[in-house]
Amino acid sequence: MYGCATWVLRDSIIQKLSVFERKILRRIFGPTEEANGIWRIETNKELDELIKHRNIINCVKAQRLSWFGHTNRMPETSVVKRIHNWKPFTGRPAGRPKSRWEDDVRNDVKKMEIVKWAEQVQDRLKWKDIVEKAKTVSEL
Repeated sequence: MYGCATWVLRDSIIQKLSVFERKILRRIFGPTEEANGIWRIETNKELDELIKHRNIINCVKAQRLSWFGHTNRMPETSVVKRIHNWKPFTGRPAGRPKSRWEDDVRNDVKKMEIVKWAEQVQDRLKWKDIVEKAKTVSEL
């Protein structure tokens, strides 16, 4: 998950990560024996309950929110902050716009119903609680 705070999550990437995670979890938890002696594999819903909704996608999104808070707390003279605020001189190519990192983060903030995020991001402890909450939110 190195560098996942800067990923733009497309549906195809989310699907591949979820499939891989469930494959590993099925191997870790193994099959379940029913009352009649028949063995079966865990369903996706059962796996989600076993890991308490702390899946890899939510962890990536939480890392993203953490980095977002970190960059917004940086002083304006910081190189990272200057690059974050930089706007390119040219326009984007024609066609459907590609989703950007900041768009994904702002959508996550909206889904979590965080009001006045610009103020909350300045308080590190509050923002840390928000990031921890993001790890278990199922609709994020």
